[in-house]
Amino acid sequence: MAHWTDWLITGTGAAIVLVALRDIFHTIWHPSGRGDLSHLVMRGLWRVGQRRRDRGTAGVLTGPIALALVIGMWLVLLIGGGALVYAPHMPEAFVLQSGLDVSERSTVLDAVYLSMVTLATLGYGDIVPAAGWLRVAVPIQGLIGFALLTGSVTWVLQVYPALIRRRALAVRLAQLRTVAPADLVHDPDSTLAAPLLEGLAGALVQARVDVTQYSETYYFRDNAQEAALPAMLAVASDLCAAGREAPRKDVRLAAGLLGTAIDDFAHVLDQQFLQVGGSTADILTAYARAHHYGGEG
Repeated sequence: MAHWTDWLITGTGAAIVLVALRDIFHTIWHPSGRGDLSHLVMRGLWRVGQRRRDRGTAGVLTGPIALALVIGMWLVLLIGGGALVYAPHMPEAFVLQSGLDVSERSTVLDAVYLSMVTLATLGYGDIVPAAGWLRVAVPIQGLIGFALLTGSVTWVLQVYPALIRRRALAVRLAQLRTVAPADLVHDPDSTLAAPLLEGLAGALVQARVDVTQYSETYYFRDNAQEAALPAMLAVASDLCAAGREAPRKDVRLAAGLLGTAIDDFAHVLDQQFLQVGGSTADILTAYARAHHYGGEG
């Protein structure tokens, strides 16, 4: 019969697996899209890359590397936790394939090996659980591994469309900055200004939803300034200010919607990442500097 310390180690392993599952859930499937451990990894990598950005290096790989590190962290936690569950019960609670010498086995290595092949759903069958609870625990770990694989692929496939939407908005703003804001919105006979401002407001609302659902997109930096939303948001602010002074009422209303969208987006950025606590203009300036556009940050 297993000693109580064996069950303590097993319980510790199970707790580590649960911590990993909680972080996976909050990062991939929770509406806030922000797991505690994954956020620490991404923020830490972002700060490590600060010096490279200070030297003028683009740092465009920070986001993709952060995704890979987070997935790697989940794998380490799940494999390590599973190994702790199995190790105290090696080899008496398992049946080893004929030809494997029990006297020459390493309990720790076998536990790590079993955890890895189970999580990867390889199922070699050379080490098979014999105890009843292990015959349940091992398949559960296999299901977790399958869920992690599909969840990670889904996560990556969801993040990049959000980045594309953000870059499309930035490019659109970059094109608009070539025209004076007053020329775009102050013509009393034009019917284009109000739909333009409403469209920008809608795109900013989408960007706000994306950065809330996929907080990891904050740590993606674009090399080209024209495709970088942190650098182009000032154009939206200028258009909003000009639209509030427009002669047409529909343009003023649309400018109000755009202003609300800008304020809401800035509030989310400040709450989740920047903690500036100032005005919308201060937050947007800090956002640009954090991504190294318009000054050091």
